[in-house]
Amino acid sequence: MSRLYNFSAGPAMLPEPVLQQAQGELLDWNNTGMSVMEMSHRGKEFTSIAQQAEANLRALMAIPDNYKVLFLQGGATAQFTAIPMNLLRGKTTADYVNTGQWSIKAIEEASRYCDVNIVASSEQSHFTTVPDFDNWTLNPDAAYVHYTANETIGGVEFDYIPDTGDVPLVVDLSSTILSRPIDVSRFALIYAGAQKNIGPAGLTLVIVRDDLLGDALAITPICYDYKIQADNDSMYNTPPTYGWYLAGLVFQWLQNLGGLTAMADINQRKAQKLYDAIDHSDFYQNPVEKRYRSWMNIPFTLNDESLDAAFLAGADTAKLVALKGHRTVGGMRASIYNAMPEQGVDALIHYMQEFAQQHK
Repeated sequence: MSRLYNFSAGPAMLPEPVLQQAQGELLDWNNTGMSVMEMSHRGKEFTSIAQQAEANLRALMAIPDNYKVLFLQGGATAQFTAIPMNLLRGKTTADYVNTGQWSIKAIEEASRYCDVNIVASSEQSHFTTVPDFDNWTLNPDAAYVHYTANETIGGVEFDYIPDTGDVPLVVDLSSTILSRPIDVSRFALIYAGAQKNIGPAGLTLVIVRDDLLGDALAITPICYDYKIQADNDSMYNTPPTYGWYLAGLVFQWLQNLGGLTAMADINQRKAQKLYDAIDHSDFYQNPVEKRYRSWMNIPFTLNDESLDAAFLAGADTAKLVALKGHRTVGGMRASIYNAMPEQGVDALIHYMQEFAQQHK
């Protein structure tokens, strides 16, 4: 069977060795006579899987001991609610940066629970850049500062970590987590949906500093309370066990690859290849300011948009799928997360060059 190159923004490709291992263990994990999907989440078998996955993630990301790692449900979108519920801690305002559609969704949800101060926005530039940090209007009394490290729709990515002083810094790392090393200690809370670089949809990671646990809003549902989840090792209720197991396999795959430094070298090379192909062509364009171009999500347009349908049809025939841009921006988008092999990017570039030559 020949596998496709899937450029979807999520759910995205999983590493083939991970899928092969999961296939081999599907009916019988470690001679237990049962699938991981059939295990009690409180049994010793799954407990060992969960503990190993967390240990591997902590090693990969060098997560300090004073942070809890939570394996939750609800996607990153659920965290738009959980974050103000847990982090307001008696305050009534929070700072948010607006760099695109996912920032907007986070802002809308936080506005239900507090006064949101938009400290900076790139809306006037049609979300093609990141606001200069020197122009941010931070509130020193804010409960926290929130930003989205990478906007999957616009293909805009921060190349710096904001310095917010004593105000806790919160980041949506859904589409860049595990793509490169990051200093976890710079953040009060990191959260990420799984379906891009971690595993299948249905799992969400939250990495939260110990001192921010407790004192959630009284209206906070139990399953959204970070302290309760931390006290119960993310098992207050039944967690997404199979997604957790698959995430653990992805963590092992990354370790076998050489860790996040090795992954960063691969990702940077993949992205640079594709950007070079776009920039050196008079047929394709990328609208994002070069400094802030995403490694993970690369939007591009054809100079003649009437050819979009033909481009996508030809790509599907070439087994290059899910290249259609988000409905809010149009054009094309290639999401090249960790599991996208370099050969997939090479195949896309080859197709783009052939298509351009045929339609000039």
